[in-house]
Amino acid sequence: MTAKPRRRTGTRAFFSRGTWAEASRVSEVLRKETVGGAVLLVAAAVALIWANSPWSETYFALRDLEVGGEPFGLHLTLTLGTWAADGLLAVFFFVVGLELKREFVAGDLRDPARAVLPIAAAVGGMVVPALIFVAVTLPVGDGATRGWAIPTATDIAFAVAVLAVISTHLPAALRIFLLTLAVVDDLLAVLVIAVFYTEDINVWALAATLVPLALFVFCVQRRIRAWWLLVPLAVATWVLMHESGVHATVAGVLLGFAVPVRRSEAAGGPDAGPGLAEQFEHRIRPLSAGVAVPVFAFFAAGVAIGGLDGFTRALSDPITLGIVLGLVVGKPVGIFLTTRLLAGFTRANLDDAVRWIDVFGIAVLAGIGFTVSLLIGDLAYGLGSERDEFVKIGVLTGSLVSAVLAAVLLRLRNRRYRAIWEQETADADHDGVPDIYQARQD
Repeated sequence: MTAKPRRRTGTRAFFSRGTWAEASRVSEVLRKETVGGAVLLVAAAVALIWANSPWSETYFALRDLEVGGEPFGLHLTLTLGTWAADGLLAVFFFVVGLELKREFVAGDLRDPARAVLPIAAAVGGMVVPALIFVAVTLPVGDGATRGWAIPTATDIAFAVAVLAVISTHLPAALRIFLLTLAVVDDLLAVLVIAVFYTEDINVWALAATLVPLALFVFCVQRRIRAWWLLVPLAVATWVLMHESGVHATVAGVLLGFAVPVRRSEAAGGPDAGPGLAEQFEHRIRPLSAGVAVPVFAFFAAGVAIGGLDGFTRALSDPITLGIVLGLVVGKPVGIFLTTRLLAGFTRANLDDAVRWIDVFGIAVLAGIGFTVSLLIGDLAYGLGSERDEFVKIGVLTGSLVSAVLAAVLLRLRNRRYRAIWEQETADADHDGVPDIYQARQD
């Protein structure tokens, strides 16, 4: 009989179990994202059906309806689709900023050894899809490679909705990895948008953005929670950022980063109690997951496919093909290979509860790119253009294929996941903390 290989002494295990406080918080976040993901899927389905129905003209007329005004010379006459992409997604990215800051200030990822894995995996999961997209679209020319960032993002709400449908009880470490990977993905996507999809910058408007932003920072650092003060400052920051030419969602991330995580400057660690970041996240996440993202999806996912012939023609286009390959092949390859290489360089083993097939399943699930991918597609080729239509078909197709493949892979291990989940949630003494976490602390 072949002996089971022993873990090397002194090495750190990847995907090891963290603290109960972090595991329970992430579980709560993912439960909210599950509901938001279901609403997201319904909104996208309604848009897709409506856009291909006999009443399709009314859908596109609604999406392109202009509302707003030009107060103080500001350019705020936008279509409903643009309001959703620039305005509502700023709420989504505000939550992203809150989540990421909390993870690295008070979460398990404040430990650099734990933080390096999801960050490296996120980078790998962006580089490989981008290279695949460029390789496929480069021969086309005419600016086709401008959409290189489209297949680089992971939609956590969509991914969690898939997990809910297939009833998979992922181990806590894998859930935390998936959530953190998606959040880092979103942050990197915002940086990409700000750097590569910003053409003309109004320097004066960008400088003026610092005024309401600084006032917002001052207020939250002083623990001022008055909505009648914070909301106008946040809106002013968004308006000036939008006027500057930098995509307005960047304002959401900056505002999220400004909110303090800990209750007081003297308090430290995750046991110090909830700070403003956690309170704001608790209040605003339902608005983001249940309203902002689904409304954006409704206006962004509507595409006139044109029947089977139109769908076949779209799939044969290099842009569509590059997106599908980037999501289905590039994402899992980039995440999985980066994780394996990092394990080799650091001489780390996997935790006993996790196998490499589990990591690959999560990597395939991360190929579900929807919200941010559609946003980047609009910025790359222009909302309503022919190439933008190909983007939508590519994102929808790639995300659907990734969801199906991930469901198959993860279901194969679902019995094992359920056993781990029962172990992680067993609470024999009924004190609210599972026994396995108490044993780990003892």
